[in-house]
Amino acid sequence: MELFPAMPLAEWTEAKETFHRFAQIVGKIRLASSNRRNHWWQVPFHPTGRGLTTRPMGGLGEQPLFCVDFDLVRHRLVIDVFDGRSAEFSLIGRSVASFYERLFETLAGLGIRPEIWAVPFDLGDDTPFAEDTLHARYDPMLINRYWRILSQVVQLLDRYAADYAGKTSPVHHYWHTFDIAVTRFTGRVVKVSPETDPVTREAYSWEVISSGFWFGDKERPWPAFYSYTAPEPEGLAREPLRPAQAEWIPARGSHLAVLRYDDVRVMEDPVGAVLEFLDSAYQAGARLTGLDMAALACPGGVTDPYYEQRA
Repeated sequence: MELFPAMPLAEWTEAKETFHRFAQIVGKIRLASSNRRNHWWQVPFHPTGRGLTTRPMGGLGEQPLFCVDFDLVRHRLVIDVFDGRSAEFSLIGRSVASFYERLFETLAGLGIRPEIWAVPFDLGDDTPFAEDTLHARYDPMLINRYWRILSQVVQLLDRYAADYAGKTSPVHHYWHTFDIAVTRFTGRVVKVSPETDPVTREAYSWEVISSGFWFGDKERPWPAFYSYTAPEPEGLAREPLRPAQAEWIPARGSHLAVLRYDDVRVMEDPVGAVLEFLDSAYQAGARLTGLDMAALACPGGVTDPYYEQRA
C-alpha cells in the first residue's frame, strides 16, 4: 500500500462534504448514546481494518448495546446489536437526506431510537440532515483513499504518542472537525470563562499540547500535519520548528505549527520528518510552559527502568 498517497482537497471536496455530514450524523448518535468522558474522549471515531467505528454504545438497560461502523472497503454502513442482530446498507448513491432517513429507519427496526440535534455542526450551513439533498456525492475510490491515509496517520501519531508518559488522549478522529488528533496534557488546570461555549470549556479545561492531521478546508485548502499549545504561551510562534518546511501560521487568534502533507510526501523519510516536526512543536510548547520534559519522557513507550530491548 502506497505511503501517503496524494489527496488534494480540490479533487474530493464534494465527496468530503457529503461524507463529513454522514460522519456527523453517526457521530451525533455516538454522542447521544455513550457515557461522557473528560475532554470529549467518548465522542470520536476510531479506525478499524475496514473503516471507522463508533465503538460499542448504549446498553445498561436503557437501550440495546450496539455499534455503528463505516465499512469503507465495501462502502456500507453496518449496525451490529449485541444480541446477534445486524443490519447494513450501501453508502453509494446517497444524499445526506437519504442516508439520514435510511439510518434512522434501520435503527428503529433494531429497537434503537437515539435523539440527536439533526443539523450540521460548524460546516457553514444549517440545512437539517433530513432535508439535505444538495450534498449527494459519495465517491468510493476517494473515500477509500481518505480512510487509507487516515489509518497510516493514526499509526504515525500512535508512535509519537508513545514517547510521553503523562496523561495522553487516544489517537482519535473527530467527526465534527474531520481531523485526527492526539493530545498531551501538562497536568495544569486552566481557568475557563463560563461564557465560553461548552464544547471548548470541556476540551480545554486543562493545558494541552495537541498534535494531529487535517485533510484541508476552505480556510486552509491543503492537507497538513499540525500542532498547537493551548493556552498559547507568549512567544510560541518565534520558536524553531523542524524540518525546514514547517512553519507557524495564524489561526483564530493563536498559532498553529504546520507541516504540509504534500511536502512530506516527497521527502526521503516522510515518517521520520513528521515525527521530527511533531517533536519540535511539542518541545516549543513544553519549553515555554515550563514542562519537565525529562520527567515525562517515555522513549519507545517504555517506563520500565530494567527493560532491555533485545534483537
